[in-house]
Amino acid sequence: MPAQGASPATLCHAFQRTAAARPDAPALLTPEGEAITWAQYAARAASVAGGLHGLGTRHGDTVALMLTNRPEFHIVDCAALHLGAIPFSLYNTLPPDQITDLLTRSGARVLVTEARFLPVLRQALTGTDVRHLITMDGAAEGTLDLPALAEAAADDFDFAAHWHRVAADDVLTLIHTSGTTGRPKAVEITHAGMTAQLDATGELFGLTEEDTHVSFLPAAHIADRWASHYTHMRFGTRLTCVADLRKLPEALTAVRPTMFGAVPAVWQRMRAVLSKAVADSEPELRALVESCVATGRRAADLARSGPLTDDQASELARAEPVLAELRRRLGLDRARVCVTGAAPAPEGLIEFFQGIGLPLGDAWGMSELSGMGLMNRPGHARPGTVGRPVPGARVRIAEDGELLLSAPFVMRGYRDDPELTAEAIDSEGWLHTGDIATVDAEGYVRIVDRKKDLIINTGGKVMSPARIEAVLTASTPLIGHAVVVGDARPHNVALVVLDPEQVADWAARTGRSAAEPARAYAKELEEAVALAVEDANTRLSRPEQIRGHAVLTEEWTPGGTELTVTHKVRRAGVAERHAALIESLYTD
Repeated sequence: MPAQGASPATLCHAFQRTAAARPDAPALLTPEGEAITWAQYAARAASVAGGLHGLGTRHGDTVALMLTNRPEFHIVDCAALHLGAIPFSLYNTLPPDQITDLLTRSGARVLVTEARFLPVLRQALTGTDVRHLITMDGAAEGTLDLPALAEAAADDFDFAAHWHRVAADDVLTLIHTSGTTGRPKAVEITHAGMTAQLDATGELFGLTEEDTHVSFLPAAHIADRWASHYTHMRFGTRLTCVADLRKLPEALTAVRPTMFGAVPAVWQRMRAVLSKAVADSEPELRALVESCVATGRRAADLARSGPLTDDQASELARAEPVLAELRRRLGLDRARVCVTGAAPAPEGLIEFFQGIGLPLGDAWGMSELSGMGLMNRPGHARPGTVGRPVPGARVRIAEDGELLLSAPFVMRGYRDDPELTAEAIDSEGWLHTGDIATVDAEGYVRIVDRKKDLIINTGGKVMSPARIEAVLTASTPLIGHAVVVGDARPHNVALVVLDPEQVADWAARTGRSAAEPARAYAKELEEAVALAVEDANTRLSRPEQIRGHAVLTEEWTPGGTELTVTHKVRRAGVAERHAALIESLYTD
């Protein structure tokens, strides 16, 4: 076992070192008052590992998890990786066909879940390799519960022998990330890669066992696995699991975390809560708070250029009691690390929180990087940028403006897809990120655009517009073109162009004989498209679903603003020409 302070070879070593050093300290908690010590955590993980081994799980096997943010996720995932198995998470909002695809491609024979997900899983499991369905909240027909799982362990199971055999270059987990084709790619993250990522961010944040944080993002996303699960195991932090996102505000005020990271949508809601509380205050109090926030924002802006003058520092000190109260109301009065990422932060969001005294900075990462690659360091954040390379990472800009990154935490590759892996990682080890970026003289990186046609909404969900559009057009032949919009937005909307030939066929089939059926029967056609959108949404995950749409009356011509000569959609042209309509879909 590595000496305290040395970088552990695997996450197994990291966990065992932490559990041995802090056996009686709280490890996993819930807002409802449940607390599991490190010794209890280690014992339960060993018991589950024995049960999984008894069911046939071996080194290199995949184990699927579909769980909310609860202590059992950490216990089961920890148990599986100690066997040298590869635990991975499914998004809880996936429809059955996508679950089937991921389970089939991964070859998982064990799936760990909760009773609430059984209806959709029973639809998805047909044709997969899954043989054992384990529920965390009591037994159900055809499933095993935790006591039954523990009984599956063999009497001679040697837990220590198994985790000592896990190697640094073994795959730790799979993160399924959307590609431009719409079919998720399985990113292989190794123990060594995640250890290097934790080395980098541990140094950056000065993480210690005294730190506290909350787990509320999906475990299928790299952000929660890196920043919650693995960070917790490595540094012995105190982690509170928040299964219901609606309870996050109460959890924050109860935990008062020292570290908090969230997608921009969460930060936006927090700002809205504060703004509403201020707006509802008495006029004199409202004026005082607004004045103090303005003072804080000015001071934060000035501090980026150098130390404040005595007068500026005195003005900020007078405003500080009010700003401290705002931080306390959010539950972030102890926070020394605040991060937003996974999606572009709306203008002014970071400046607002810096103005009330929170060290919020933007960060940039990818599943392919095991977490973060670029980050604004606490106290040195520069709004509008995603910061500088984290320790161990190097960046350069390719001739076409694409951001390239090299680091010891770059993924091993895409599972069972060497061709796609070779496209992503060149012969010199540089990861081609697909983002267009610039780097200033001080090394701060600004993301300009994306080469890939991927949507990242304000909740941080990465989606393929091509996949969503394919599902929509498959719902009715009336649609000739569909363009989904949702990047840096809270949800997706769609612009639809009808297919003239299909509209004419529809008119003939339904006894309508107008010369211009698209104009003559606009209302009926809009109703047909609305039904198609509803149908498509049943086959899309919740973040992918289309919340608003518009049927365009004009036809798009090849070589024009919206289409290339080969009939490919020009997304930038569509967004520019129909900007007002798109905005109306969101305001409506």
